[in-house]
Amino acid sequence: MSLNATIAAVTQRIIDRSRPTREAYLARMTQAAEDGPVRAHLTCGNQAHAYAAMGEDKASLAGGRAPNLGIITAYNDMLSAHKPFERFPDLIRAAAREAGGTAQVAGGVPAMCDGVTQGQPGMELSLFSRDTIALAASVGLSHNCFDAALYLGVCDKIVPGLVMAAATFGHIPSVFVPAGPMASGLPNDEKSKVRQQFATGEVGRDKLMEAEMASYHGIGTCTFYGTANTNQMLMEIMGLHLPGASFVNPETDLRDALTKAAAKRAMEITALGNDFRPAGHILDEKAFVNGLVGLMATGGSTNLVLHLPAMARAAGIIIDLQDFSDISEVTPLMAKVYPNGLADVNHFHAAGGLGYMIGELLGAGLLHEDVKTIAGDGLGLYTKEPKLINDEVVFVDGTKESLNDKILRPVVDAFQKSGGLKELKGNIGRGVMKVSAVAPERRIVEAKARVFHDQKDVKVAFQAGEFTEDTVVIVRFQGPRANGMPELHSLTPTLAVLQDRGLKVALVTDGRMSGASGKVPACIHVSPEALTGGAIAKVRDGDMVRVDAEAGTLEVLEEGFDAREPATADMSANAFGIGRELFEIFRQNAGNATEGAASIL
Repeated sequence: MSLNATIAAVTQRIIDRSRPTREAYLARMTQAAEDGPVRAHLTCGNQAHAYAAMGEDKASLAGGRAPNLGIITAYNDMLSAHKPFERFPDLIRAAAREAGGTAQVAGGVPAMCDGVTQGQPGMELSLFSRDTIALAASVGLSHNCFDAALYLGVCDKIVPGLVMAAATFGHIPSVFVPAGPMASGLPNDEKSKVRQQFATGEVGRDKLMEAEMASYHGIGTCTFYGTANTNQMLMEIMGLHLPGASFVNPETDLRDALTKAAAKRAMEITALGNDFRPAGHILDEKAFVNGLVGLMATGGSTNLVLHLPAMARAAGIIIDLQDFSDISEVTPLMAKVYPNGLADVNHFHAAGGLGYMIGELLGAGLLHEDVKTIAGDGLGLYTKEPKLINDEVVFVDGTKESLNDKILRPVVDAFQKSGGLKELKGNIGRGVMKVSAVAPERRIVEAKARVFHDQKDVKVAFQAGEFTEDTVVIVRFQGPRANGMPELHSLTPTLAVLQDRGLKVALVTDGRMSGASGKVPACIHVSPEALTGGAIAKVRDGDMVRVDAEAGTLEVLEEGFDAREPATADMSANAFGIGRELFEIFRQNAGNATEGAASIL
């Protein structure tokens, strides 16, 4: 089928908008690639330092004729999603040797967990950890010893930061190596119910802890469809994973085999072989449009509305909120995975997963097939799934039908005709809402505003019984320049209780919400932010506000609103403690949320 007209138009709009920056980027990458294999330009002394600890691989490295892979790892054993990476370097080194090459851990990057820092001061470092990860990965690769890079990362800011680094080093190939989701535990809806019961005092902390531990119970990615698993979907649909690799569980034979296969494939696509596939050419406009389509079709995390523009900018590509909105309008929601439904990613994968979804979207003309990927030319390769046959990964045709239509549906019978995200704009600014998990009857809220400058104050007001009518909760001075744009996910149980009591409630903020947030309508990432004088700083208690996710509007319905002076706030408490003082330079230089909120691009 021919390409959908809207997808084609948005792609061309991005190409036209990005032409100056993209052409300059590609020229830089071409020049870097033309310099040839990088180790050839190192002095003997340079190389001796790089190879001193490599034992049996020293001769191959010094010869310079076999590919050397640089591993950038986000391993730590505090994050369940990253614990599996502890074993990966040994697997990769062994696979590289078998293929006649070598591999080295080029460097590690930080990997913080928003689940640990949720509602805590450390969350104010979370967004900028993405930029730190990009910088740290670049330090590792700056040794200039590598013919390709393998990136080991999964969670919220880690993958976007690694993609920013991969684009910056776009003259060499990049292969992303996932770890996979943990086995299914306590169902997410049961966990959510206990959280709400704790918020109202119906159960104690002992029951809350019991539920949380039963949900997050082993190694691997959290199983709900939040930012981490959205990242994995993106890496696959954008052609940076091997086909079918995203949602294979850790510590299985297939997972280990896929890790080895990723290393071997990275060897094959270096400039030393006959199938050179530098990351800068894979990360093109069509790949990013495919990523946007995947985000909408799966009802993915709102955090990617921040990260995709930053990732694209690193490759010289400019993405705007309007691109998200237009693609959402023509992309059907094909999956129901928590928080959009009751299933988890293991159920999604078993029902047919990304291979089935990609095949459906290609058949409907909603994806670009003519793209370069690490696996080869054409996105059709990603309709296949990996099987372990005689200890080798073999890619076979995936299912052509959903195996559970309560979780995964074809394009012609999707859960809804449009995608999971909606741009809202009006006299308060521009923001975005994840509508895929919000019931249709809750997508329009017109009510008086309650204004807060701290998420803790919302909880205090709730405990005091102050929310007795329909309310639009405004939480401002939460943007990237104010305090690093923390997630406000810990407000979800509180606001959900009000909603369950029959009140219409919405959240409007220049901060973020977790990719796991859903049922409460939340217009987030409002830009310009309050600290820079954005109109959200003009809202007052009692203002009538309309949040309309159907029409895509965000309005204060009061005369004279535009002429008001914006409120100010004392942000000094956010400048110190838990490392916040070290991130002042990031806050001062952060861009608008609509542009990715990056401080280094």
